[in-house]
Amino acid sequence: MQVKLPRKDDLIFVLNSGSSSLKFGIYQRGASDEEALLTGSADGIGHSNGALHVRSSAGKLLLRREGILESQNNALAAVAEEIRKHIHAAPVAVGHRLVHGGPRLLTHQPVTPQVLDELRSATHFAPLHIPQALSLIAAAQSLFPSATQFACFDDVFHQTMPEVASHLPLPGRYHEAGVRRYGFHGLSYESLVHHFGAKLPERAIFAHLGNGASLCALQNSKSIDTTMGLTPTGGIPMGTRSGDLDPGVLVYLLRTEQLGADEIEDLVNHQSGLFALSSGESDVKSLEDRARSSDPEATLALNIFAISVRKAIGAYVALLGGVDLLVFTGGIGEHSNYVRSAVTSGLEFLGITRDKIMIVPAEEERQIARHCRRMSGQSV
Repeated sequence: MQVKLPRKDDLIFVLNSGSSSLKFGIYQRGASDEEALLTGSADGIGHSNGALHVRSSAGKLLLRREGILESQNNALAAVAEEIRKHIHAAPVAVGHRLVHGGPRLLTHQPVTPQVLDELRSATHFAPLHIPQALSLIAAAQSLFPSATQFACFDDVFHQTMPEVASHLPLPGRYHEAGVRRYGFHGLSYESLVHHFGAKLPERAIFAHLGNGASLCALQNSKSIDTTMGLTPTGGIPMGTRSGDLDPGVLVYLLRTEQLGADEIEDLVNHQSGLFALSSGESDVKSLEDRARSSDPEATLALNIFAISVRKAIGAYVALLGGVDLLVFTGGIGEHSNYVRSAVTSGLEFLGITRDKIMIVPAEEERQIARHCRRMSGQSV
């Protein structure tokens, strides 16, 4: 199948990396917004059930390749090969989603040697994410040497939070060192703000519910609070992440099991959340099937997740002084009626009625393309 031919010097290649996945898109400047020529994902990276999917702008499956993709860099090389097959032009820009930029990288910006140095120095803020991102940037620079690389950070959107939301109740020296609430899923939330534009009401709550999950309170289209904190592990329970814990739990683990920092990090990021509550299952669809068969562990896991989301909504309604719109996005937020119903049941007394609830797909890759186009001086 032929793909729509791109205009010369117009393509932006977007990379959105996860812990074991790599979403991507090739975008061209359209009349009013970025137009996707190719989209896809490499899933199950590092696992035997790995798969690479590539789709056309019309959503037609152009490629499905199954097999082990050993790393993010291997996945990127496979994606680059497919791009060259279908689009005979090189991108002028490559946009990277970075989860965390640390305390000094607070805007979306071109990748420079200084930016790379800052990222290396901020590795301790996101040791599971930043090294992988640095490796992917280096691979993209090698594969597309003529393209400008851009870094788009997931925490930038939350820079508008007031100090009462970002300042943690710890001694001042920690705040000065950058220990504060950053918030994440910002590119997803930015895409929702773009989607609504001037129609976004004054008081809104966005719920990005996926394997990673968070909520954000917005006033006049700006983030004023969010559930994630210093890292994407904080906030509500998630697929394999614990969310917020009593600090005493970590002290208990240090004292009774002598766990080290790496072991605790693995525990709260990969062995907790829905996965822990259900004895090894983090996929919500599978948990729903088990819950319908009266599985008590699956039912408990889903209830804890839904009630945590509901409590966050209630807190944000209080913070905003009411709410005009509640938006669900992310894989669970978009596709799980079970979870959405469990979350919103009983919230009518807060004014959250059906006409105030919307489901809107997240468009992180398109949002990154928009930022790259703006930063390269080629805005639509």
